[in-house]
Amino acid sequence: MTGYLDTTIRLLRAAVRAAVDYALPPRCPGCGVIVGADRQFCLSCWSSLDFLDGPACAACSIPLPTALPDAPVRCGACLAQPPPFDGAPAAVAYGAVARTVALRLKYGRRAGHARLMAQYMARRLRGLADEHEHEHENAGAPLLLIAVPLHRWRLWSRGFNQAALIAAELARLTGAACGPDLLVRTKATASLRGKRRRERERIVAGAFALSAAAKARVAGRHVVLVDDVHASGATLRAAARVLRRGGAARVSALTWARVVPDALMTPNIFDFADWDSDIDTERMTG
Repeated sequence: MTGYLDTTIRLLRAAVRAAVDYALPPRCPGCGVIVGADRQFCLSCWSSLDFLDGPACAACSIPLPTALPDAPVRCGACLAQPPPFDGAPAAVAYGAVARTVALRLKYGRRAGHARLMAQYMARRLRGLADEHEHEHENAGAPLLLIAVPLHRWRLWSRGFNQAALIAAELARLTGAACGPDLLVRTKATASLRGKRRRERERIVAGAFALSAAAKARVAGRHVVLVDDVHASGATLRAAARVLRRGGAARVSALTWARVVPDALMTPNIFDFADWDSDIDTERMTG
């Protein structure tokens, strides 16, 4: 009887799935054309994604195409002013498709895109874990994922934190620990769009703090900050400093998309002022 019931349930689920796919077929998250399965890019969008797998700065993970593979080199910006994090890998370079996916999650309320982004970010997260284990043979505690938080006013207006959705999916996919309420945003900050580096740093200074229960969980851990887009990096740096002061042994950042020089097409390849992840002036409902 149990076997018959299980078979019936499977058949009903398959029928419902077929009906849903017929009425609402899966579509490419980049352009919207019909594809074969959920969270699957069409060939055109897939081909346009630039996966960041090559040589990169050991500190900020900006691609360094001329560096030797696995060479622990740093870019000029990080040599001049070392960032407060140990690596900031991203799944893909910021471009038209990566931007569309991020905006449809953030403003189009396509919550399923968080799972899509996490699937591509998971491999980079495993790379951070391998580095941690290699450098600390008796590392003990596993990685701790912490999403870059929104201020409560923005959270109320948007209804959700896209970084928290991505972090939760990463935890589900990889088994990493996740601390959704350990880092809080204590002040609402102005948009960083178009601001110079010094002004961006001033705007986000003091914007983050650890919650009352955070220090015991953060101390001695390798914390990975999770966000959707890494542009100027001002927000990530401000959050990383707070985690460092809270006792984290190591802080890394992990994002879906990273603005890189080829995407910027600007003479100063390290000035990402016009592409900050805190931009809140664009909307996408499609």
